[in-house]
This record gives sequence, C-alpha cells and structure tokens, in this order.
Amino acid sequence: MHKNIDKIKKLESSPKVVKNLFSKSEIEKFLKLYNELPTTVHNKKQNVIKKRWLKNFNKEMENIFYQKVLNEIGEFKMDNLKDEKNQDILGLFQESYNPIGLHVDAGFNLDEIIFKQTLIPLTSKGSTVIFKNKFYGNSTNFTIDENELKVKNLKYGQNFRSSEHLDIYDKKPFDQDQYNKYLKHENIENLSGLEIDLVYEWEIGSMLIFDRTRLHCSSSLIEGKKIGLTTFTKK
Repeated sequence: MHKNIDKIKKLESSPKVVKNLFSKSEIEKFLKLYNELPTTVHNKKQNVIKKRWLKNFNKEMENIFYQKVLNEIGEFKMDNLKDEKNQDILGLFQESYNPIGLHVDAGFNLDEIIFKQTLIPLTSKGSTVIFKNKFYGNSTNFTIDENELKVKNLKYGQNFRSSEHLDIYDKKPFDQDQYNKYLKHENIENLSGLEIDLVYEWEIGSMLIFDRTRLHCSSSLIEGKKIGLTTFTKK
C-alpha cells in the first residue's frame, strides 16, 4: 500500500471533464505527433498499440499541454515511465480496437504522492467508465481470470494482476442494466461491489481528469478504433 495515503486522500476530488480545452488544430498536432512517434508496444493479443510521448519530440505541444494541465489541476510533477536513457516521458498514446479492462494506474513507487491522471481523446468514438471505488496499492489489472492471475514475470511498467478488489468492497452484485449498456466485455462477477461514478463519452477537444486511485476501464462501446493520450501526475 502507498505510504502517504492520508496526503493522497487530501488531494482527491470528483472526476472532471473540461470541454473545449484543445482547438481543432491542437488535436491535429497531437495526432501528427502520434503518427511520428516510434511504436513502444504492439500487443496483438489485446490489439492495442502504445507509443510513449518522448521528451523534446515536439516542444510546442509540450508547452501547450503542460500549461493547460497546470491551469486545471495546479502544481504537479509528471509520473510517467522513463525511456531507455532514463528520461521522463510525457504520456502514453494508445490506439485500441478492443476495450481495456478494469484497472488502476496508481503507480509503481509506493513512496510517491500520486495525484491526477488525464485523458485526451484524439478520436471521437469511445467512452471511459470511472468507478467510485478506490485502490491504494500499485498499478493493477483487476481480474478473476486464472491465467492472468498466474502472470508473475512482469516487465518494466506492466501492471500487477490481482483479484483482491473483490475482498475490499461490499459484495453487492453489479447493476445489470449498466453492465448491459457499458461493460459487456467484462465478466460481471469481476465487477462485484463496484459502482459507476462517471461515464465519460469521448469528445474531441475535451480532457478527462480523475484521481489515480480510481478503478476504471473502457466501455464496451467502440466503433473501429480509438486513440487517446493519457498522462499520470504526482505531487
């Protein structure tokens, strides 16, 4: 568990959507940046492409992005992974064709005071489900899949696998109507005890901000593919 839970809790707030934060030309520059960056991971099993936003790759967009995030959340430090030269990266672009499962992006250093994460949609189709439930351990994929739970040999930056969320929250069955509407890609038993706080319908130019302690996942509503930029912060 994180060592500074009390400090982390004091920084927590409700998820927030900031509309019309980025202009059409800025979104086009983000997409151009995405296309120019080298691929970091192409997970064919999950059908997802990940690209790290490398520092000094586009100084103009770095400055625009940093200032806009600063205006919304106040002072912060980046808490993304490092590149091969141990340089900070600024975020992670993901191009996905399938929904991403239940997880939390709470970091890998339990001494850090984790803060907010942001999501900028670069395509208009897609939605993200934020739950009321919180978790104060490492970045974790929550699953009841026995094969996934056996995965212990994790590479740098890979999430832990766990089903311990089922022991933390009340065993209340997940709402069937919400399941049918948003989460049919998940096993409903894996959602026991969870409550939806916000379903963020992707909208070009907007940004989602939420606490890194929040459990979340993609909704099952994808048309073709979706591309988003995620960044993690700390204090």
